Amino acid sequence: MEEHFFQCIHCWEEISMLFDSSISQVYIEDCEVCCNPIEIHTQFFNRELISLEVKSLEQ
Repeated sequence: MEEHFFQCIHCWEEISMLFDSSISQVYIEDCEVCCNPIEIHTQFFNRELISLEVKSLEQ
């Protein structure tokens, strides 16, 4: 597991999350500050994060 930091797209606070570097993932997690849902896309290559995309679930 690796810790990565990014800015919440709802409250703009910096938050951290642990990601499994052995696989690429798409999942939904609530912001630890404002509790709004965030869609998170991670892509790893050789256990190195090469892409982290954060999206709102709101349309």
